[in-house]
Amino acid sequence: MTFACICATRVKSNAWGCTVALSFRQTEILDIARSEGRVVVEHLAERFAVTLQTIRRDLTELADAGLLDRVHGGAVIRTGVANIGYEERRRMNESAKAAIGRACAQAIPDNCSMILNIGTTTEAVARELLNHRNITVVTNNMNVANILVANESCEIMVAGGGLRRTDGGLVGDLTTQFIEQFKVDYAIIGASALDRDGDLLDFDLAEVRVSKAIIRQSRTSYLVTDASKIDRSAPVRLASLAELDAVFTDQPLPPELLAKCVDWGTSVHIA
Repeated sequence: MTFACICATRVKSNAWGCTVALSFRQTEILDIARSEGRVVVEHLAERFAVTLQTIRRDLTELADAGLLDRVHGGAVIRTGVANIGYEERRRMNESAKAAIGRACAQAIPDNCSMILNIGTTTEAVARELLNHRNITVVTNNMNVANILVANESCEIMVAGGGLRRTDGGLVGDLTTQFIEQFKVDYAIIGASALDRDGDLLDFDLAEVRVSKAIIRQSRTSYLVTDASKIDRSAPVRLASLAELDAVFTDQPLPPELLAKCVDWGTSVHIA
């Protein structure tokens, strides 16, 4: 009995460095959540050929171990008070981000100007702008600038400020002052979290100040975010969807949030 129990588990460390014994199914659930950002009870039950109650129990145990956060219908990776590392974020939901990038880029015409902020989803938009003609892109994201170098018809303006080596972002007062020199047609922004009140949330106050300036200096503002950001938590409020013109995402918004977007006149595009 003891031998079978040991073989049926793997040991992981939680956010506090404590070791946690997980079943093989729970380990795979955790790997899926890390890859895709979010797991859904019904999908997991079908994948593992078990009951919904079994999956809910697995998710509860993973949440109790500090590895996931339960949300309506599933769970998301627990973030605590710090954002997920850039390389891990870049790999999460790659296909969804690519689809969101295509949908957003299709809404942006040639012969226009825009600002793209920090984030792996805004980088997906940048990749879809490589064939746009006569565009000007202002950015505080070194990765966006490096992507768009391949578009000879794109004028690139890179903000100054402190370089955040972890993700190639430029932040701080100098960055904000640089952004304030422009008035562009479009803002394309990402965020770390989106709650059911419609508030965009993030972890870094300096980054949020820059993003607020980006919205102010743009005639039309778009949010690009995959569904894993919904119901995540972050401590700093960036803006409300009421202040934006559209949101591009990969799954339908929760009904109550969608109703608010209708009231605010914020269009919702599902990639």
